[in-house]
Amino acid sequence: MATEKSISELTELIRQESAFVTAIQSELSKVIVGQRYMIERLLIGLLANGHVLLEGVPGLAKTLAVKSLASVINTRFQRIQFTPDLLPADLVGTLIYNPRDGTFSVKRGPVFANIILADEINRAPAKVQSALLEAMQERQVTIGDQTFKLEEPFLVLATQNPIEQEGTYPLPEAQVDRFMLKIEITYPTKQEERQILDARAFTSTPVELKPIIGPDDILRARKVVDQIYMDEKVKNYVVDIVHATRDPKAYKIDVAGLIEYGASPRATIFLTLAAKASAFLHGRGYVTPQDIKSIGMDVLRHRVIPTYEAEAEDVTSEDIVKRIFDEVPVP
Repeated sequence: MATEKSISELTELIRQESAFVTAIQSELSKVIVGQRYMIERLLIGLLANGHVLLEGVPGLAKTLAVKSLASVINTRFQRIQFTPDLLPADLVGTLIYNPRDGTFSVKRGPVFANIILADEINRAPAKVQSALLEAMQERQVTIGDQTFKLEEPFLVLATQNPIEQEGTYPLPEAQVDRFMLKIEITYPTKQEERQILDARAFTSTPVELKPIIGPDDILRARKVVDQIYMDEKVKNYVVDIVHATRDPKAYKIDVAGLIEYGASPRATIFLTLAAKASAFLHGRGYVTPQDIKSIGMDVLRHRVIPTYEAEAEDVTSEDIVKRIFDEVPVP
């Protein structure tokens, strides 16, 4: 069991190692007004080694946020615009025949980078989505009979629009499950919209962002995140939350007939890792139940599948997850 001294030492280490977080947020604020929630979630994905899916209507700075985050990290970045005519080879690479000596050489695709922006991921067919998801899950790519390990850090930040569903290929639930977080991006407030107008509407000069950290800094921060202390009661709370999505009756939560499928064990792992990263961002060496509650919706909203009856009653997965968090006792 961790002692108070070890937790205080860890907290001091985190304060030193997390100094770059404030610097990144300050640099990003030069081009992005508001959207603090989205930026914090992107940083959690980066620190917890988990891919992030951003969903929101066009024009909410999803692509800009990802490109800006990549700009402040001194690492390789690739933006891939997903379209219906995209092929798996356009993503992972292909074999090229050399007629002079009759051999094949490997031409690597854009997936061989540290940060991938998969823009409008639901506009590409299933074969292309699967090629990306293999890279996400296995951290490797197979071209011909050769397998290539992807360099760490490797992070996929994907965007999709909830409108214009004609001509799209929605991600199946099993594939969406590969993303640690699914973030719903909302419209800015009236005050933020005025700030956007003042900052962006009267200049056409692009803002240059300077790199704050490199890949080694990220990998070092991840090692610190792994050390963050989690009390046994908080661990049990995570397990209770996930199990309540599968067997709500056992927790006396009245959502009978509303849940088709509950969250998988992957949700338990991701919820724990994301909560640790959240504690790191807030300069703490330990996880609190509030960390679990604050990040829980983003981890579970795409893992709890409502029934047709729930959809008929306009009950969403978010409504169900909120009820579970409201009714499962907090340690």
